[in-house]
Amino acid sequence: MRIKVLGCSGGIGGDLRTTAMLVDDDILIDAGTGVGDLSIEQLAKIDHIFITHSHLDHVTSVPFLVDTVCWMRDKPVTVHSTAATLQILKEHLFNWKIWPDFSQIPDADKPFMIFSELVIGQAVEISGRKFTAIPANHVVPAVGYMVDSGHASFLFSGDTSVNDELWKIANATANLKYLVIETAFSNKERDIAIASKHLCPSMLADELLKLTKPVEVFVTHLKPGEVQLTMNEIEIQAARWTPRMLENGQEFVF
Repeated sequence: MRIKVLGCSGGIGGDLRTTAMLVDDDILIDAGTGVGDLSIEQLAKIDHIFITHSHLDHVTSVPFLVDTVCWMRDKPVTVHSTAATLQILKEHLFNWKIWPDFSQIPDADKPFMIFSELVIGQAVEISGRKFTAIPANHVVPAVGYMVDSGHASFLFSGDTSVNDELWKIANATANLKYLVIETAFSNKERDIAIASKHLCPSMLADELLKLTKPVEVFVTHLKPGEVQLTMNEIEIQAARWTPRMLENGQEFVF
């Protein structure tokens, strides 16, 4: 299994792209602005999109992707998420006002897009690859994902604040190799981080104290303009875990 980072920033500008990861060549985890860097041929191969939550920086490319390639495909794109998130997407995005409802185009019996409800803790298996939604603690209904290739596992926190359930799952996963966890704000914005249910470096360090096994730790969702400051604070306060900044184009093979 290969996961390629298409976007991992908390904003845009220059070469910054918001959250999206390509699994092999047919699955996306989130669909932020980074999806737009794929060719039309690559976009047409996407069969499944696993969404963490409904915020625009994670879903903005879903409408464009489906609209762009629907004519090139012989089966619908499946959008996976929890019932709460899917309901938000139906009411506020695919509602004919913001964007057409592609789950009803060309008709409900043979649509270009279908919604598939996830249950937290239950794995969805696609060609031997397992995707399991795990709890996240955010201002809207949200999840992270555990991705298991059969050889090793990759844990993505999604947007989250303090989250004891994340660490219970991480510590119980025998083949866990990679942890990608958000830290959106610097320490001087700790109050904003708490209010918006994100992490800052001091909070990340406290959270990592709950991790009881050696894994490779990568930090995502840093806000533009404070990337270096935030990473410097992380490197000081969470030094024992040697966290690294996630980067566009980075690949994980496991």
